[in-house]
Amino acid sequence: MAGKLIIFSAPSGAGKSTLVQHLLGRGLELEFSVSATSRAPRGTEQHGVDYYFLTPEEFRQKIDNQQFVEYEEVYPDCYYGTLRTEVERITAKNKNVVFDVDVVGGLNIKKQFDDRALSIFIAPPSIDVLQKRLHERATDSPEMIEKRVAKAAYEMTFAPQFDVTVINDNLETAKTVTERLIREFLFG
Repeated sequence: MAGKLIIFSAPSGAGKSTLVQHLLGRGLELEFSVSATSRAPRGTEQHGVDYYFLTPEEFRQKIDNQQFVEYEEVYPDCYYGTLRTEVERITAKNKNVVFDVDVVGGLNIKKQFDDRALSIFIAPPSIDVLQKRLHERATDSPEMIEKRVAKAAYEMTFAPQFDVTVINDNLETAKTVTERLIREFLFG
């Protein structure tokens, strides 16, 4: 059945984006929800493809008009969120919506859509393994890695509030488990 919502949340480095990319090509009628942000585009990022880029004023106006399913002000004047029109755009095509969002955003989407949404928390096997993955990824400074690890420990406390937690200690197993969960949710 199309029009359902699949929510993925996880600490940075847990493998969430890798799992989402795998699932998009598995014949599940899934389409990725493009988030909105008030930050400037980076590198080759394109409006409507990577993000919907809005000014902080435009973002606040949409908040005032209740046009977001969820949003967060991450830093002063730096917002991220999911537009209601994005959910409507995807479901109008008889597709299911996939979200890659932070834990608070994920829980807010679940609260609004209840049984129409499946919330999946992707967890690393441990904080130590997560720290090792972030070091191996080599995309962040040691200071940023420490911030991500501290934030991950906090985010892990939200896992029990999700419908299901998948521990990503083996990527192939995590792919199989998440695909099975989504097929059961979508097709009974």
